[in-house]
Amino acid sequence: MDNRKLIDKALEAMNYAYAPYSKFKVGAALITDGVVYTGCNIENSSFGATICAERCAISKAVSEGHKNIQKIAIVSSSGDFTPPCGICRQVMEEFMADGTVVLSNGKEIKEYTVRDLLPAGFSAEDMKG
Repeated sequence: MDNRKLIDKALEAMNYAYAPYSKFKVGAALITDGVVYTGCNIENSSFGATICAERCAISKAVSEGHKNIQKIAIVSSSGDFTPPCGICRQVMEEFMADGTVVLSNGKEIKEYTVRDLLPAGFSAEDMKG
């Protein structure tokens, strides 16, 4: 799937975001094994319980047996590029270490590898003694 179509799916997902506290809505769409999964941020009054759009989409994919994600697109209501937070980058390291992260501000598109965004990410290899 090309970047524009994946961004469009992320924009659709952003419409479902629950962001009554920050008003900062985020949508994500990923592709794995030819299947698209979407996610949105879901805030909670106990802020630590908030779920980012990226982890929402990744969790949906993994819960249906997909553990090799090729690409994820991320958009937000800010009108600017919205890179993933550190926790999302670490989750991406687990399920899409060789994948592509696509960001759009509505006009332009930027592409990164997960390793660009998390060059020294912690992985299963680091747990071997």
